[in-house]
Amino acid sequence: MRAIVTLLTLLFIAIPTAAFAHPGHGPDIGAVAGFLHPMGGLDHILCMVAVGVFVSVLGGRALWLVPLSFVGMMAAGFLLGTSGVDLPYVELMIGLSSVVIGAVAASGRSMPVAAAMGLVGLFAVFHGFAHGAEMPANAGGLEFALGFMFATALLHLAGIGAALSLSRLAGRYGRPVGQAVGAAFALGGLGLLAGWL
Repeated sequence: MRAIVTLLTLLFIAIPTAAFAHPGHGPDIGAVAGFLHPMGGLDHILCMVAVGVFVSVLGGRALWLVPLSFVGMMAAGFLLGTSGVDLPYVELMIGLSSVVIGAVAASGRSMPVAAAMGLVGLFAVFHGFAHGAEMPANAGGLEFALGFMFATALLHLAGIGAALSLSRLAGRYGRPVGQAVGAAFALGGLGLLAGWL
């Protein structure tokens, strides 16, 4: 229950700043701008929390290896975005990320940790690319990257904490509850792609 209250508190704190998370809406400085950037897009938030839900369904070593893979591959995508490389379908892949990750969590099927790392890592490249391509000129690359990587890790932790707390509250129905949460994230992603959200 405490994890749910903490998650809701973080979301309520982040909502007023969401409008300022993208370039041109206030002081874009270093790590603060990087931290706020993922918080400013529902597509980013859905995916990053969905990763936490996904790994809570998988359990074991996936709880830390899969989020670590996401953050690492997002850093690689950031480097691509800042270097001027043209990466196609960025917005589509960002939109599909919560759909696919949520759907895999909803399936409840076992998956090797390496495969889960590869799955989230693929989508992370596109999220990182968007952060790099949209980085304000005055933000400072390293500080900006550290900021969005920290925010991403917190969103992963929020997803893990909320999903594990709900599972514990549900008792023997914990796994189906985790799967239902994954399905909700997949539907949220579909809503974004369709323009409903």
